[in-house]
This record gives sequence, C-alpha cells and structure tokens, in this order.
Amino acid sequence: MNIQSLALYIGAIAILAIFTIACRIAGKQFLTVTNIQNIITQSSVIAVIAIGQSVVILTGGIDLSVGSVVGFVGILGGLLIKSGMPLGLVCLIILISGIIIGICNGSLISYGKVPAFIVTLGSMQIIRGLTMVLNSGRPISGFPSSLRAIMNTRLFGMPISILYVFILYAVMIFIMNKTRLGRWIYAVGGNREAATLAGVRTNKIELSAYAISSLFASIAGILLLSRLSYADPNAGSGYELDAIAAAVIGGIAMSGGKGNIGNTLIGALILAMLKTGLQVLNVPVYFQTIIIGLSIIMAVYFDKADERKSE
Repeated sequence: MNIQSLALYIGAIAILAIFTIACRIAGKQFLTVTNIQNIITQSSVIAVIAIGQSVVILTGGIDLSVGSVVGFVGILGGLLIKSGMPLGLVCLIILISGIIIGICNGSLISYGKVPAFIVTLGSMQIIRGLTMVLNSGRPISGFPSSLRAIMNTRLFGMPISILYVFILYAVMIFIMNKTRLGRWIYAVGGNREAATLAGVRTNKIELSAYAISSLFASIAGILLLSRLSYADPNAGSGYELDAIAAAVIGGIAMSGGKGNIGNTLIGALILAMLKTGLQVLNVPVYFQTIIIGLSIIMAVYFDKADERKSE
C-alpha cells in the first residue's frame, strides 16, 4: 500500500469518527444500518460515473457531459421499456448510445483539437436539451418489477449495488494496470509528446477515454433508473461535479498521468459519507455544496503541493 492510499484510508476513518462523535453530541446516530446502506447506495452511481471520469482526467482531460448522459439514457430507456422492448435489448441500446456520445466528444477533442472543457460543456447542454425533447420534459414511471430487481435485490442483506461496483472497478483496475490501453492512457496524460514519439496513437487513446467515460455514465444511468424505477429528465444534474470530486479526492491528478483508479472508489465513499453525515446533522444543502467544493480545492492543492515537493 502506497502513502497516497494509506492517507485516503486514514482520511475515510477520520471522517467516519468525526461524524460519529458529532452526531452523538447532537443526540443522533450516524453508524446505523440505514445510514450505512444510504452511504453505499449514494456512492454506487457516482462511483461508477467516477471510473470513466478518472480515465478521462488521467489523459489530461475532463468530461462535463456525464451527468446529462445519465439523464438522457434514463429517459431513453424508460421510453423503450414502455414500448414493450425486452429489458436486455434496452440496456444494450443504452450502452451503445453512451459509447456513441463519447466517440462524438472524443473526436472533436482529439481530432478537432477543440478544448475538452468547451466540447463537453456544449454536449452537456445539447444532451440535456435532447432529454427534454424525447418526452416533452415529462418523467416516466410504471416500470416492470424486473427493472427494479437490477438494483434493489439484496445480497446477504446488503444492496447488490456493492457487487456491481466492485466488479466494474476490478475490471477497470485490471485494464489500467495490466493492459497496453491502460499504460497508454497514463502515457498520454503524463507526457503526450513523449507518448507520440514512442509510437502511441494519442488521438485514438484520447477518443477511447471519452468513449469509456460515456459508457460508464450509461451504466450508472441504468443503475439509477433501476433504483428509482422512475425516469426523470433532470436526473444526473450535478453528477459530473460529484464524479470529478470523487476522482480528485481519490488522488487522480487533474494534470493527468497520475493516480490509481481503485482509490477513486474510496473518494466516492468519502464523498457519500460527507453528504450522509451532513444530512444527519441537518446541515442545509447549500452548505453541503460549499463543503464539497472546498474538499475538491483542498485535494487539488495538496496534489499540486506534492508535485512541487517531488520536483
């Protein structure tokens, strides 16, 4: 275990201890079965989105469209399910749709040389608009129980979302650490010119990163649709910032080329603990947003400070 991972674990334990003591002083309970399940449930969707966001950040980019993708695939999936299409085919179409969105983003960024911030900010608005157009801005409900079972089945008394998240992280950790694609992603983010000279097709790798990001956002959209059994056109709003926060808190360097995908999961759990703890203490939502924003700034600051020391 490296120092960064150890620091994350210590940080998570410290946050757990702080909220446990604060809630006890306030006459409330933090470490209850309900709250633990809320932390797991809250973190699962963001943790999945954060996998793809981490991959993009590792290339030195950013994807602001992932929240809108979650909302879009939810409405798209809802309409397809209501039309009588089999659930398996609906999920496949959702995943393909996500990949296509990612390819469009990645093509403009890697081949069109348009800044990632501009492309994904624009696509965020376009996708959100398309989501509203699909069903005239109306939510969709009344889904079959088979959809709800995807996310709401229990495994040894705990939400099955735990299993999904661990499988997805295990797959991506393997790809990033044991395959050429993973090594190339790190290389592009670490030093793009050196990667190009080494024969890495940097444009294709960058495009692939955005396709991966939208793919994981689509998976998260399926999980959210299943959990709520309700398709909301506004779903996913703000999730892009939560995903960035989870990645950055988990130690993914915003400059690219440095970080561990596995630690992003710890970042997502820390974020969920912060939100749940603040909710238990009845802290207003706008203060929660301020605290999360400060957490991102602090994480980036300490990362930059660490870079300066290593130089």
